[in-house]
Amino acid sequence: MESQNIRDKKDKVVEEKVHLIVFKLGSEEYGVRIDQVKEVTITPEITRMPKTPPFIKGVSNIRGDIIAIMNLEERFHIERPSGSTSPHTYTLVMEAKDYTMGFIVHEVPQSLTLPVSSIDKAPSFIQDISINENFIEGIGKHEDRLIIVLDMYKILTSEEVLQLKS
Repeated sequence: MESQNIRDKKDKVVEEKVHLIVFKLGSEEYGVRIDQVKEVTITPEITRMPKTPPFIKGVSNIRGDIIAIMNLEERFHIERPSGSTSPHTYTLVMEAKDYTMGFIVHEVPQSLTLPVSSIDKAPSFIQDISINENFIEGIGKHEDRLIIVLDMYKILTSEEVLQLKS
């Protein structure tokens, strides 16, 4: 990610920031740009759908819209730490051009603003070709934390998007 600094009125350099919604998958922290998230809600009842991949949990009615709900831990084959159960799950609702999708997370997502310069490009060997070329936007560093920044629009393959739309 190229860091572009913006000058303010007094001609000081103001570093560009990125606003993330941060959540845990397994024991790692992940983040998505806030502009990719339409809303965060407690996960409503999910209705299973036939012939969907196992990581698609089904569909839910969120504010009158029927949307597919995906479990990112299952999508990425991430194990949950034993003994970590919360009474509720939360759904991050993402609206792409062609579809709306909900992603289940197990803890209340947090908001975090980082300077763009603190997000490094992910090493190319980490990118998983079988899921999508570059759904990992980068690795954010904040104090002693590493946050894997995802591009929610690239998590599904084009075939899966077509399957969802039908």
